Amino acid sequence: SIPECQQQLPHADNGVEPLPEAMLWLLLTGTVPTVAQTKALNAELQARGAHESVAETKKLLDTLPAKMHPMTQFSMGVLSLQNHSKFAKAYSEGKANKANYWELAFEDSLDCIARSPQVAAMIYKKIVTGKTDVPAIDPKLDWAANFSNQMGFTDAAFHDCMRLYQSIHVDHEGGNVSAHTTTLVGSALSDPYLSFSAGLNGLAGPLHGLANQEVLTYIFEMQRKCKEAGIDMKDKEALKKGLDKFTWDLLNSKRVVPGYGHAVLRKTDPRYTCQREFCLRNFPEDELFILVDTIYSIMPDILTKHGKTKNPFPNVDAHSGVLLQHFGVTQQEFYTVLFGVSRQIGVLSGLVWDRLQGRPIERPKSFTTQYLWEKYQKK
Repeated sequence: SIPECQQQLPHADNGVEPLPEAMLWLLLTGTVPTVAQTKALNAELQARGAHESVAETKKLLDTLPAKMHPMTQFSMGVLSLQNHSKFAKAYSEGKANKANYWELAFEDSLDCIARSPQVAAMIYKKIVTGKTDVPAIDPKLDWAANFSNQMGFTDAAFHDCMRLYQSIHVDHEGGNVSAHTTTLVGSALSDPYLSFSAGLNGLAGPLHGLANQEVLTYIFEMQRKCKEAGIDMKDKEALKKGLDKFTWDLLNSKRVVPGYGHAVLRKTDPRYTCQREFCLRNFPEDELFILVDTIYSIMPDILTKHGKTKNPFPNVDAHSGVLLQHFGVTQQEFYTVLFGVSRQIGVLSGLVWDRLQGRPIERPKSFTTQYLWEKYQKK
């Protein structure tokens, strides 16, 4: 569980949240790494990160239009890194076989996880400064802290926030679009870069990776309405009463409350809970957090009374934007890139296991329209 990972996985000396590289070790081996093993894996990733492919990709990013969506740039950046795929090279040279597919997938996955955060940081800097220059990897920092530092954030609290964010977004089940797409494309023996890039394209879809942006739009709308109504955000009862009214107005207008409900879960998303606890520890007086936490206190009852939601509890997207906004990452179009940087840890670990287990190419059955008509017309 997430609480168990927070408790058992190694953390940075100046933080309390689990290190994403420790999560990577857990997903690849099924065991909790020691502090020494986690540090060794971080050193390995840093060594792999210092590679010519990153400089080559920087040149590509410099040629892309400034207004190109960050997810498009990130997907293209991962494809640029693919030029150095060990899996693809071995396969083209006739040196890849069923016995070593997993080793080649493992090599590519570690390389991608080591290098792609630098690409993501370059994209962020391009949004903020117009240039893709980022500092070199700092050997004293862990994986998430280095990523944060390359984005331009040196605050220790933000580093720990990013450790949490990157750990809880890795993967939560195989049926979501980005995870399944990566698995599907990888089943054709496409290398991990090609597979992950395809998964990123699925993650970019509005119904998958844009949810936290839609939640922020809703939260800002509620914040505006509260202020227009003269509600004091620190008056809990007045805030609850106002939000109750505004929520029913929204539901009665045939709109939905973003960030609530989940395709699988039927309780509060544990990823929501750990983000809430982070806020309570670090900035309980933040206005957006107060707003989100108050919504959480009233929303399950409202949605239950409304009767059209199977799961009236919040999911991970109901909270993640608040953390990023607090620390100054206000460029919402970049949020899905952050999601993608994390998601690769889960989907690429799964890809290694797929090749180790010898899973075949996915080939779903297909049916004619006539068959479907005859099968379901009676129903």
